[in-house]
Amino acid sequence: MENLMAQAAALQNKVAAAQEQLAKTVVKGIATDGTCIIDMTGKYDLVKLTIRPDILSRGADVVADAVMAAYHDAKTKADNIIDTVMGDATAGIPMPQ
Repeated sequence: MENLMAQAAALQNKVAAAQEQLAKTVVKGIATDGTCIIDMTGKYDLVKLTIRPDILSRGADVVADAVMAAYHDAKTKADNIIDTVMGDATAGIPMPQ
């Protein structure tokens, strides 16, 4: 039982370190045409939003589409990093979300 508790504590420490690493990791999501760039952490925190000025004259719908495209790109990249970092920390043991 003592060995199991030690393993659980070690796993908890690895997961905490992985979460800290994700908070410091920044991914860049880019709209297909490069009109919008979103910088997001591995914990989905928005760090920076850049919108190219020339897109603003094309209307709110175009701006919204560019932001959404950049967001989805950033989220996909963050998801991949999260899977890798947490997978390494937990040695493949599925963790509850």
